[in-house]
Order: sequence, then C-alpha cells, then structure tokens
Amino acid sequence: MRTSAEPQSRYEYPAHWEADVVLRDGGTARIRPITVDDADRLVHFYEQVSDESKYYRFFAPYPRLSAKDVHRFTHHDFVDRVGLAATVGGEFIATVRYDRIGAGGAPASGPADEAEVAFLVQDAHQGRGVASALLEHIAAVARERGIRRFAAEVLPANNKMIKVFTDAGYTQKRSFEDGVVRLELDLEPTDRALAVQYAREQRAEARSVQRLLAPGSVAVIGVGRAPGGVGRSVLANIRDAGYEGALYAVNKAFPEDPAEVEGVAAYRCVRDVEGPVDLAVVAVPAEYVPAVVAECGEHGVQGLVVLSAGYAESGPEGRERQRALVRQARAYGMRIIGPNAFGVINTAADVRLNASLAPEMPRPGRIGMFAQSGAIGIALLSRLHRRGGGVTGTTGVSTFVSAGNRADVSGNDVLQYWYEDPDTDVVLMYLETIGNPRKFTRLARRTAAAKPLVVVQGTGTAPQGHAVRATRLPYATVSALLRQAGVIRVDTITELVDAGLLLARQPLPAGPRVAILGNSESLGVLTYDRCLAEGLRPARPLDLTTGATPEDFHRALSAALADDTNDSVVVTAIPAIGEASPGDAELAEALRSAAAGVPGKPVLVVHVELGGLAEALSAAASTAPQAVDKALGAAGAERVSATGPDPVPATATPDGHPATTPAPPPEGTRLIPAYPAAERAVRALAEAVRYGQWRREAADPGRVPEYEDIDEKGAARLIGELLERGEGLTIPDAQTCELLAKYGIQVRRALPAPTPEDAVEAARALGYPVALKATAPHLRHRADLGGVRLDLSDEEQLRRAYAELSELFGKPEELRPVVQGMAPRGVDTVVRTVIDPAAGAVLSFGLAGAASQLLDDTAHRLIPVTDRDATSLVRAIRTAPLLFGWRGSTPVDTPALEELLLRVSRLVDDHPEVVAVTLEPVVVAPHGANVLGATVRLAPPPARDDHGPRTMPAY
Repeated sequence: MRTSAEPQSRYEYPAHWEADVVLRDGGTARIRPITVDDADRLVHFYEQVSDESKYYRFFAPYPRLSAKDVHRFTHHDFVDRVGLAATVGGEFIATVRYDRIGAGGAPASGPADEAEVAFLVQDAHQGRGVASALLEHIAAVARERGIRRFAAEVLPANNKMIKVFTDAGYTQKRSFEDGVVRLELDLEPTDRALAVQYAREQRAEARSVQRLLAPGSVAVIGVGRAPGGVGRSVLANIRDAGYEGALYAVNKAFPEDPAEVEGVAAYRCVRDVEGPVDLAVVAVPAEYVPAVVAECGEHGVQGLVVLSAGYAESGPEGRERQRALVRQARAYGMRIIGPNAFGVINTAADVRLNASLAPEMPRPGRIGMFAQSGAIGIALLSRLHRRGGGVTGTTGVSTFVSAGNRADVSGNDVLQYWYEDPDTDVVLMYLETIGNPRKFTRLARRTAAAKPLVVVQGTGTAPQGHAVRATRLPYATVSALLRQAGVIRVDTITELVDAGLLLARQPLPAGPRVAILGNSESLGVLTYDRCLAEGLRPARPLDLTTGATPEDFHRALSAALADDTNDSVVVTAIPAIGEASPGDAELAEALRSAAAGVPGKPVLVVHVELGGLAEALSAAASTAPQAVDKALGAAGAERVSATGPDPVPATATPDGHPATTPAPPPEGTRLIPAYPAAERAVRALAEAVRYGQWRREAADPGRVPEYEDIDEKGAARLIGELLERGEGLTIPDAQTCELLAKYGIQVRRALPAPTPEDAVEAARALGYPVALKATAPHLRHRADLGGVRLDLSDEEQLRRAYAELSELFGKPEELRPVVQGMAPRGVDTVVRTVIDPAAGAVLSFGLAGAASQLLDDTAHRLIPVTDRDATSLVRAIRTAPLLFGWRGSTPVDTPALEELLLRVSRLVDDHPEVVAVTLEPVVVAPHGANVLGATVRLAPPPARDDHGPRTMPAY
C-alpha cells in the first residue's frame, strides 16, 4: 500500500491488521493501518469533523491540522506508534492511534507496556459502532506488540467516548483530575469483554441480514425489455408476491425516458431513482456487474443479491472476479448474497418479498431455511410446499436464503439473524460446506439453546465457488462436534424436512419412552423395532385391530398421553375396509381432540396409503397459528396437521385439483405430523428426543475446574525458551515431561537403552519389574508387532528380551529401545489434542489398539472442556463398557481419567503455542491413570486468536 520511499517502520506493513467489519447498523467498513500515503485522506477527513468533535479530541479549538500534525498522524513505526483508520469508499470515517508511554507519560519503547489511545469519529458516522470496532482492533494490535494497558483522557462532556471505553468489558480504573476523566484499561481479554464482543457481533450481523431480507425498497437491475429472462422473472415474482415496499426496474438499454415495465417504475440507471434503494437484485452478465456495483454504492444501496453467474464456480478467472466483487461491495459498505444465488424470500405480512427465481411465494410459516445451492433450495421449498411423494401435509417458511457461492453473507450471518427473529421457531440448513466451523459451532450452540437447528452437512468436498478454510479433521469428527453444539445432524433433505416439521409442530419429548398404538399389529411391531434401533424405549404396541373406530383411537390416544410412563406417542393407521370403517375426517378429528387434551407430549402419525387421513390432518396451510377449518367440524378445537409437501399453486384436494386455503386456527394450535413410513417418523422422533436431552443438559454446561498445582507462568516461560530454538518443533522427551508436569500430568520415566548393559543399569535405577520397548517410528505404540516386552522381573529376563528384540527387528540403533517401570494393569487408552485451522482446538479420546483405530472409535470435544464434557467424552466411545467392568472385569478409575483430560485441555487452552499433544498409552487402572508415553509439538501462536477482534472473512 505504501509507495513512498521514505522509511517509516521498524516493521514491514502489517497487512494482517487489515480487516472488514460489520457495523452496528448492518453496514460495513474496512479497518487498516494508516500510512504516509494517507495525508490527503486524513486532511479531508478532518475537514468533515465538527468543531465540537475536534474540541473533544484535542481539548481546545482545533480547526485544522498543521503539517506537523499530518506528519505525526501518518508516520508510524507499527510498534510504539500505531494508527488505524476505518474507511468506506476509500475515505476515512474514523481514526484511532496509540503511542507507547513510560513512567510519567513520556514516549517510550518496549518493554514499557502502556500506551495512550485516542479516537476521532466523523459526526455523520457516530452511533454506528465504529469506535467500538476500532477499539477491539487497536487493542489486538497493542497486545501483539507487547502493550498490556491503555490510558485515555476524555473530557467529562464526551459521554459517547466514555461509554465506548466503559462498555468494552475490559478491567478498568477511572479517575478525575484537572477537569479530565482518566481511564485505564487492562487489555487482557476477560469473559465479560468476550461476551460484549460476541453480543455486538450478533447484533451487527443480524442487522446486516435484516437489511437484505426486509428492505424498504428494491431495484431489480437487468430487467429485460421483452418478457422472459432472469431479471424480468424476478421482477414479476416480487410484484406478484405483493411486496409492500417501493419497486424499481433498471436496465441501461431502456429508452431515454422509460415509464413503466409491467406496472413497475423503470429507470436506465439506479442513480436515476429519486428515492433511496435499500436492496438491489443484480441480474446482468458478470462483466457488467462492477459498473452496477459502483452505481449502487454511489447511490447508497445497502445490500446486493447477485444472481449473476460466471464467478468462482467457473474456475480461477471467475474466482478472481468474485474476490474483486466482494472487495468492491465492501468498499461501499454493502453486503452481498451470492453471486450465483437463487435469491431470498420473506413471507412476513409487512414485507412479502420474493426476490428469487421461485415462481410462487411459499406459504407463511415459522421455519427459516438456508441453502447454498439453488437446486437444493428449490427441492426444500418444494418439499415444504407440495402434497404427495413424501411427508404429507403443509407448512410454511418465515424466511428463505439461497446464498449461491456465499462469497460474503454465509450461513453464520443468517444464523445470527434467526437467533433473535421472533417469526422463526425452527431453522433448517443445507450446508454443502462450512466456511468457518469454529464460529458456526459457537453460533449453533447459542441458537440451539433457544430454537431447533436442523442441518444437512455436505461430505466435505467444496463445490466450485466456495472458499473454505482447510481442515485436517475427518468429516465424521466435524459432524460429532456439531452434534455437541446442539445441531440436529441429518443426512438427507427428506430427513431434514421430517425432523424440521416435527419440531415446528410438536413440543419436545421429555424422554425416550414411546407409546405405540394403532389398527395394524405388523405396522406397530415395525415401529417398535425402529424405536429400538434408534435408541428409544418403546412400550409394547397396543393393537386396536382393524375394526377400530375413531372413538377407539381417541380413547387409546388419550390414555397413552395421560400415562406418566410415556413421553411421546406414535399412532399407526392403515385403511380399513367395510361400511363401518372410520372416515378420514372423523379419525383426524378424534386424534386432534385427544392430542389437545394433553398438549405437552408430541404425537406423530404413521399412515399407509391413507391419503384422505393425510389430507384431513393437513387441513391447515401453515405452521403459524391458524383458524379452525369449519369443514372438519372442529370449530373452537385445537388444530393438528400432517407434514409434507403440497402442490405449489395452492392447497389441493386428494384428486389434485386446487382448493381454497383453509382459514388459520386459533392461537396455540398444535399440528400433528403424519409420515408415510415408520422409519421416517421414528428417525424424526429420535432426533427430537436427543435434542430435548441436549437442551436440558445445556442449561448446566458444567465448569472448567481450577487446579492449584498448575504452574501456568512456569509453563509459559518454558514454552518461550523452547520456541527460541525453532518455528515449530516436537520437543524432546525430557522437556515434554517437564512441561506436562507443570500442569500436574506425570509421565512415567523411560530411560534409553542403546546397549544391553545400559538396559540393565536403567532397570536397576527404576526398579524391577520393568518393560522394554522399541521406540522407532515404525514400532512405536505397535504392541501388536511384538516390539514390547512386559513384566521383566530380573536381569536375566531383561537381557533375553533385549536379544529377542534385536534378533527380530535389527540393531539397537534401529530399535531405539527404552526401559520403563511397569505401571499397574488396566485399560490402555489414548488422549490427543490438535489445533485445526478451521475447527480450533479439539480434544480426542479413545482406547489404544488396532481395533479402535480400524473402527474409528474415537470421541471428540472442543477445548476448553468442562467437567461435564470430560465425563461425556469418556462415555462417548463404543468401547466405553471396557472401562466400567464389562464381562465382570474390574472397573477402572474413570474420575482420574477425566481429571487428566481436563488438565490436558487447560494446557492447550492456556497456551496457544501448544499445537499438538499425544499421550499414548494412558493406562487407566482401578486406582489412577498412568501416562506411559507423551509427545508435544509447539509452534508460534497465530497473530490473531479466537478471542481477537470482529472481522469478516478475508477476500
């Protein structure tokens, strides 16, 4: 960026300090270091600041900057003197700087760890959260440069700036002297500071999505002069949906003085629109998009939905075009959905926006839907909008986003919006990739604590056009981490809809106990078997026989719901034959009225070739509260409905002809979902049971224990000394044992034995019995290859074992043998941690041995691990019974194992330089856990960690 030949820095330009941020009002700004080339920008910026703001900054009238001031504020060494600017459209809107000071406030260099900090925000941009974002970034820069405290002097009348400091969450001191408020901030991140940062991030990103989903005005750019084409279709979809705001059609090929296109005001350029344009839907060829974005930015458009293709999905050239698009839009403070997007939908009565390629507006409902692929988005809307061919019934959506290449707005942003959206009760997401699993997991955990989040996750292969962080974790591991965050993970779109509709319509089950009743013994048994396979606890099915009447169903369902030993009920129904067989409407009403009597337990229906029952159960058009359908004779009663797709135009009768949409039922209605197969119903119910259990446990997530014997500072010193030897290294065994010991983790001593005599001396030092192990890479931790001899009780056995190993595997220098004291017998386990660039720090646990590796029987938790996490981690593997006395064996000391896991978690969480730890094997005995082998890998910490300032994904 800097072109001047004048040296200004003891460091190279710190490009990693550059960042795009979302501001409080949903707009964006770019934060970057100020350089010598910014003199003119600084002067222009200062001219736009009011005299009052200048007075607050300099404590005196200061109408203009002198040449000396400009030089001082643009020349930094990026260590002791740093300035950052927030920019929009390339122009400064705010600045912040720090100057390192020593005792008495004089300028200083390191090791002085205090700095004075000062802000200046253009008046037009005050109240947008610019100063708060700059404080986060300048604090991160200061910590990186060894500064631990900020000092700021503020006039008492400058309440806005005082609030910026006091609301940041840092530990601070406040004093008043000589008419000035002096604030001192400890820059060490605190839990409160992190909570404040996450809350601001949520509000800002939610607001940025809201501006896209609920705009006051929309311009469709690229509307063809003749019918047909993407732009003309989207314009018609917006108009036909009954959009409540101002709508404009834009195409530079229109005549000089166009009036209207299909009843919509038409313009040749968005700049010609007299009023504001909140959202622009861009449907022009990719080569014309940059000019359109520039026009939108200059007109003050807040966001873009880019339907145009020809970007990263088309190859390297398109990928560069996509990066340029994001950079250009962000320079104007705009956010983008797309490119290559299918569009967005908002069914709210005061919005009614269908800015998508879907020809029909979905029914209003309370399900939020996100898909990256347009094809998947179409499939999801279709499943929720049709009858037949799947889950029966009708439902609706609150909002729908198909993000295409998701170059900017991603599932994380939309999740921030849905978290606080009162119109969304359930979230369904189809994620082909997860660009930032670490953040998604954090957001998912918070969202899932308030409303269900159901996700189909891609297999890990990123489609063309998706920029994702590389991850070293297997797909199954990422899936397991998502489940721990409360995400309901399913494998197909069908399962996504099945689970989502149940969660949208029914209460969460209190447990796994399931009652089954119906008029088919075989279908009841099939349902029973599927419940067992899904880990539920079903009661024996109640067979009402094929002659059951609606009254029989009503009586049986009422009794099952009233029974305290049942948490949920599955009703099975098959067609009955004969004049006395119940009608579909009568049976639906019987189930409705019975379910209404006990509203706290979920009810599901499994039906076989009972189209009429499905139709009767689905006599509502939405998951939102609706009025009673008088045709079913249910006035004043609670409504239930079946799940599933309905023909796109409207509700349909069983013969497929359009029917009028029923009136909504009363507030508080529950809709009963119906499924065409037992396995689908039970799978959805099992997911709801597991999610309900997670919700109950999430209310008490546990705690990260404090251990008095941990020497955090000593470990930091040792790590610093070791890192001076290299950028990344696996540290020697002696230092590994020393580092682990500072966290209370003792590794059994092992002594090298390059000769038989050395082995004998080592055994004498350790005391018999001992073990002799080959530690060569190809033999390490491979007891199955015969490279270990145990329980050697004397010198003769030791020498014989040494000779055997040498004969089998080669010379001692190839074997690298060691002698180690015997540990008490127990179960061999493995504890590992890794720092994944996408998911963060992960703790893994499993049993040692080839069988566990072959079956991938390993459990994972995100670090930091709480006591509850450690307890569940030990029990999460399939071979966990071996730890608890399987087949009469002696149970081992799992509390000692859990404490070891917690100590390893603390080590990695406290020191980001520890990038990998392996404890193998850990022998868990009836009393105690013994670590027999350990390796630790160190690397310099990242310049910005998870607790760093808010940033948008880099482009």
